[in-house]
Amino acid sequence: MKVSRLNSIEQYVISRETVSIDELCEVFGVSKNTIRRDLNELEVRGHITKVYGGVTATVPSGAVPTPIRSGLNPIDKSLIGRLAAEEVADGDTIFIDSGTTTLCLLRFLVAKKRITIITHSLGALSEASKYDNLNIISLGGIYSPTTDSFVGLSTIESLSAMRINKAFMGATGVSLTAGMTNTTFLEAEIKRAVVHRADMIYGMVDSSKIGKEAIVTFCHLKDLTAFITDREPPKEYVDLCRQENVKLRYE
Repeated sequence: MKVSRLNSIEQYVISRETVSIDELCEVFGVSKNTIRRDLNELEVRGHITKVYGGVTATVPSGAVPTPIRSGLNPIDKSLIGRLAAEEVADGDTIFIDSGTTTLCLLRFLVAKKRITIITHSLGALSEASKYDNLNIISLGGIYSPTTDSFVGLSTIESLSAMRINKAFMGATGVSLTAGMTNTTFLEAEIKRAVVHRADMIYGMVDSSKIGKEAIVTFCHLKDLTAFITDREPPKEYVDLCRQENVKLRYE
């Protein structure tokens, strides 16, 4: 039970970046002394650090190892995955980006026919292998534990021979000025190559990432076919999507 609470606290802090001690006590229903002891243990993991009156994440959520990121906003990600799957037609060849949000698309493809999956994500390869109706093409490269994906020049070269109908792309952050952004340069290069080759591009981003920016832009919002999120984004994003004829999907 304690381990579960520690993981939940860590995920909560990473998703919100900075949280007060009082808020943690209220959310998790424990005393300040208990929260302080928990934070002492979590600080050793290296993903959060204590500050005056609270705690803050030491790295962006996109740079946190996949096992931790997979626990962030699971209900929202599942919703996004379901909405994204509705955009897939029988016979499509689709690219599944690395990340824990795009991964949620696969479980909703079980009723689809003649779907080919192209991916460099180890998690997506593992999940896709569970479904007999999916054909799988794996891109080569060097394994990156941080992104749970294969990256490098050989990965990009493999893409040059691929025909992609629809690309489903995740992001560390998305903003009006920077567009879809990522924390890792090698990963961003692969994302750019996919965006260049795909007929249609679908951004899959949960609402906690809207209005945030990472270091590398790989796609602008106006370049998307559709922007898929879990709830209605701020008005300026709705207006931009309408202006640029980008389909906006949420519930």
